[in-house]
Amino acid sequence: MLKSQVDELMPSDSNIENDPQSLRTKYLAERDKRVRPEGDAQYISVGDEFAGYESDPYGDPDFARDPITEDTEVLLIGGGHAGLLGAYHLRQAGVDEFRIIEKAGDFGGTWYWNRYPNCRCDVESYIYLPLIEQFGKMPTEKYIRSSEILAHAQRVARTLNLYDKAIFRTTVKELRWNEEIGRWMVSTDRGDTIRARFVAMGSGPLNRPKLPGIPGIETFKGRSFHTSRWDYGYTGGDETGNLTGLRDKRVAIVGTGATAVQAITALAESCGHLFVVQRTPAAVDPRDNRPTDPAWWSSHREPGWWEQRARNFEGFFLGVPQEEDLVSDGWTTNWKRFADAARQAACAPSDSEIPVTQGVDFEKMGVIRARIDAIVKDPATAEALKPWYNWFCKRPLFHDGYYEVFNRPNVTLIDTKGKSLDRITENAIVFDGVEHEVDCIIYASGFEAAAPSNRSGGFDLIGKGGLALEEHWSDGMRTLHGMLIHNFPNIATIHGIKQTVTSWNGSLILYKHTEHFVKLVQYCRDHGYKSFEATKDAEAGWLEVLKAKSVADLQFLADCTPGYINNEGKNPEQAIYASMYGPGLFDFIDLIKQWRESEITHDLEFEPLN
Repeated sequence: MLKSQVDELMPSDSNIENDPQSLRTKYLAERDKRVRPEGDAQYISVGDEFAGYESDPYGDPDFARDPITEDTEVLLIGGGHAGLLGAYHLRQAGVDEFRIIEKAGDFGGTWYWNRYPNCRCDVESYIYLPLIEQFGKMPTEKYIRSSEILAHAQRVARTLNLYDKAIFRTTVKELRWNEEIGRWMVSTDRGDTIRARFVAMGSGPLNRPKLPGIPGIETFKGRSFHTSRWDYGYTGGDETGNLTGLRDKRVAIVGTGATAVQAITALAESCGHLFVVQRTPAAVDPRDNRPTDPAWWSSHREPGWWEQRARNFEGFFLGVPQEEDLVSDGWTTNWKRFADAARQAACAPSDSEIPVTQGVDFEKMGVIRARIDAIVKDPATAEALKPWYNWFCKRPLFHDGYYEVFNRPNVTLIDTKGKSLDRITENAIVFDGVEHEVDCIIYASGFEAAAPSNRSGGFDLIGKGGLALEEHWSDGMRTLHGMLIHNFPNIATIHGIKQTVTSWNGSLILYKHTEHFVKLVQYCRDHGYKSFEATKDAEAGWLEVLKAKSVADLQFLADCTPGYINNEGKNPEQAIYASMYGPGLFDFIDLIKQWRESEITHDLEFEPLN
């Protein structure tokens, strides 16, 4: 649609919120401003000349050790929640011969790296913390700080005696299958050679930082870093704020996503001046955090309570009626409204051109826009901050105090209206020909979403006959259950998102994926098999299942403002939610359980031990 046509269709008064057709036109116009022909290629990998953005600011830069050469039964790549849960299930299965390789200096995964001020998980701690039922202590709040999540991971690792199993500050460079011995030959950046029979790739779907491809980004002479590698040596302070090193500094933060909306509130309180570079406005609801009630926690100890609560949370997202809302937060209350609207539409079809659920979405986003008007004093700034897209086009955000920041005299919003910055110079950011001198640039530009595990982990994966994973997938990704790959025996992707399922509470699917992997390991050990491998037919069959059971609304994704959820607006049929198992997590859990009981020998090839 041409801009002149959009302008003709847009109402000239302020009643757009009451006109569904005008809202849809506005949404599409805002989307069109942001679609870029290069799609995801607009971002820069942190490798090569930008490798410094991925270095560890929390570890010992002089750390060194001798290379390790050894054999192990199981290798877990990643010491985050996937690694902890994998180790837990191995212990439960009586498998003690395993190793964990982690590039960070400790357990914790994303919570080792993400320590920016005000960093919290937006899923309540009672269902997010893995193994909290088995090894946890009472979280201090419903939404705890990143340091408390990290401390929980370390406590689980100590309880399971995992520190002796871990190889930290080490990056896997290559996994190569050796057909003669039936083992993965694992090479690392520290000269290690580890021969592993089974491998679980748990490097995470949001692991590798990315940078915006802004011209001149490499020329900046001031301090710059990614939010996942926060430089407290420069900023001062800690996760609670008080960034004293920025009192006389001009700081630009690039991005207004889930990370930025949290960090911005602390930066605004401390910076001499803060420039917030916004391409697409955030849609932020209140978090309404609160301390944990000790009496409630003490009474909350029935065996199996964690999974019951996690399933209750997931049930609202899937539209499965729940007798009670155990979590009762911004996620579940809004999901319930959408599910109720969908059931209403199914029972009483409407002649309206606007689906009932779309009407609920318009209302939901209208409340957020009205809240911005009520909080932000400057009308032009308030207008620039308003999100014009559907609620699920981006990850819904929850934070307290974000919009209030823009009433501060030391905060300037640079709204690029969907564009990139013009360029970065040695001492400034430039937009629309205006130069803003800054001392520091902080990139809140996110991660390479849903990249294959080998890419997110930064290693080459070479299967049977020297076949590289990229070559195997040259005609498109194909797996069994999103986890197992033909020609790549004894290896599984843990929570790779595509061709499997995910959850807004990632800990539940991580629990089920690691459990599934360990049961495959146990099956081989119990039956005297050296290896298992998904057949070519099994991969093809799973692709047919995905296609037949897809519930992806491709038109919805195409209409969304660009982001990682719709593949940056390019080829939305390849987007995360378009390539997942449609029936959802509950059905997937039942499916893989039934598969293990009745179909495993049909879809896997096994090689016996010699």
